[in-house]
Amino acid sequence: MIFIELDELEYRINQLRKELIQTAEITGLNSRETIYCSRKLDQLITIYQKSSYKKIEICC
Repeated sequence: MIFIELDELEYRINQLRKELIQTAEITGLNSRETIYCSRKLDQLITIYQKSSYKKIEICC
């Protein structure tokens, strides 16, 4: 299992979001590249949400 800090995860999400926008502008919304990038972003956001929820749950 890979552990990553939430700050690093936020940074990677923001970078991938920018990449997704650029890819969509160049290749179109329905291109394989855009869809692949979107799926990677979705995965990171899901990991972030689960990690954030666990941290909040432990703190309260």
